[in-house]
Amino acid sequence: MEYAHPEVLVTTGWVAEKPAQARVIEVDYDPESAYARGHVPGASLVRWRQDVNDPITRDIVSREGFDRLMSRHGVNPETTVVLYGDFNNWFAAFAFWVFKYYGHADVRLMDGGRKKWEMEGRAYETAEPSVQPSEYRSPPPDEGLRAYVEDVRRAMGRSDARLVDVRSPPEFSGQVAAPPEYPAENAQRAGHIPGAQNIPWLKAVNDEDGTFRTADELAQLYSSSGVTPDRDVVCYCRIGERSSHSWFVLKYLLGYPRVRNYDGSWTEWGNMVGAPVEK
Repeated sequence: MEYAHPEVLVTTGWVAEKPAQARVIEVDYDPESAYARGHVPGASLVRWRQDVNDPITRDIVSREGFDRLMSRHGVNPETTVVLYGDFNNWFAAFAFWVFKYYGHADVRLMDGGRKKWEMEGRAYETAEPSVQPSEYRSPPPDEGLRAYVEDVRRAMGRSDARLVDVRSPPEFSGQVAAPPEYPAENAQRAGHIPGAQNIPWLKAVNDEDGTFRTADELAQLYSSSGVTPDRDVVCYCRIGERSSHSWFVLKYLLGYPRVRNYDGSWTEWGNMVGAPVEK
């Protein structure tokens, strides 16, 4: 079994010899500990908190903000964009989802991210590239890729739908409200959305180098929990970033036709008055 859309993944070797028209962008949780100490030659930096999220509203960057971001990085609508980053491409996958939400046609992930690049001993540079700004204009957002709280409520209890909670088992069970390293991002209640299946996002990657598991392994991982391509699938986590990684796997590597990312996730659901919670 092959990936449904192999074109969305590129190897570290491809990036090292990338075509001139491709734009490489690093997206990190902690750019000071990653990008600043060395990055793929020619790669520019997108900061996931400031650049891919709205600085004031609890929301992703606006369409106008996305256009400004792309213009600043010299990206045109026809540009091939390759994203990579730390944490097994966790935040790069979140940026990938935002790129697709705003209709960028050719965006890819470097399989393995920083982890694999470093394991192979490939060269880094510290200088930020000089970029010629563009005038980017995105199409209307693709709302079919995004789930809102009303969509989650409609999916609950439906036999033709599955909610996939990609957080850790302690978060899913309600043992903790958020990972200990993110104490400021707790919700008022711990647990999970009723009926959700717990398939942690990290199970989709190989421990040794951060690359994605084979298509056969991924299909078994999800189908064994009843997450099959004939169902409407909604992924969620704490704030929508880990779930975008699982969304990428389901939609692009396995080719599921109806997959959405609920970026409100547990910080929205766990704080809503009257929202049902299971432990």
